[in-house]
Amino acid sequence: MQEKLREHIEEIMPLTDDEFAFIDSHFSVQNFKKHEFLIRQGEDVKYTYFVVSGLLKLIYNDESGKEHILSFAMEDWWETDFLAFYTKTKATMSLQCLEDTHVFCISPEDYQTLCAGLPKMEHFFLKKATSGHIASQQRILSLLSSNAKERYEQLLKRYPSLFQRVPKTLLASYLGVSRETLSRLSS
Repeated sequence: MQEKLREHIEEIMPLTDDEFAFIDSHFSVQNFKKHEFLIRQGEDVKYTYFVVSGLLKLIYNDESGKEHILSFAMEDWWETDFLAFYTKTKATMSLQCLEDTHVFCISPEDYQTLCAGLPKMEHFFLKKATSGHIASQQRILSLLSSNAKERYEQLLKRYPSLFQRVPKTLLASYLGVSRETLSRLSS
């Protein structure tokens, strides 16, 4: 599994064996079963996660109990409640497995130590954060300016594998449409 993490980091920058050994020493590996929560709304956020295999959904439950899907995270993605992780506050979102999932985890303390001890990791995490921020902005713009069919087509084009891995009810929720509307869009 370590080779997956190394390959992922080396997509951005090369590493020596010693550098990777230092990086690896700051991560732990965890396995979760389908439906299991990595983060629960209202609890402490202990880690940010790099998905080696599996699929997660980041959700917000509003006061009425309605679930809103903010994102899906699959292989080679990083996910957590970033606000809670960086500010050490309680989670405002939950992170749940849609499939059995294997992840690398890094705590806020190990994250700080890693970046201080190997500054090129700050560059790596900045690139990942920037990519994630851009994706979030594109999603917001899509929700504001695109109709349901356009949002469906954008999602299909960007992440075709989601359509085989995620139940239609969850895809509909993510797209902000009813299950029936999604069925009409996919026909």
